[in-house]
Amino acid sequence: MGIISWVVLGLIAGALAKLIMPGKDGGGILITMALGIAGAIVGGWLGAFFGLGSTGDIGFGSIVTATVGALLILFIYKQVKK
Repeated sequence: MGIISWVVLGLIAGALAKLIMPGKDGGGILITMALGIAGAIVGGWLGAFFGLGSTGDIGFGSIVTATVGALLILFIYKQVKK
């Protein structure tokens, strides 16, 4: 999957993570988008590592693992921000 696909998937995952875990995070939309992209990378890597999907395609599994990664990154960000 190319870098553009990862960015798009990260934006989708970041939006889903924000819907699942709302609240004031600070930083606005740019931070949320960056966290989503980082979450997509982390989720994709962990999903591939544990055999839950591959990093070469965009499908339901990729979106789920990217969203879980984005939730993890968002949770850590909120804890550090406190």
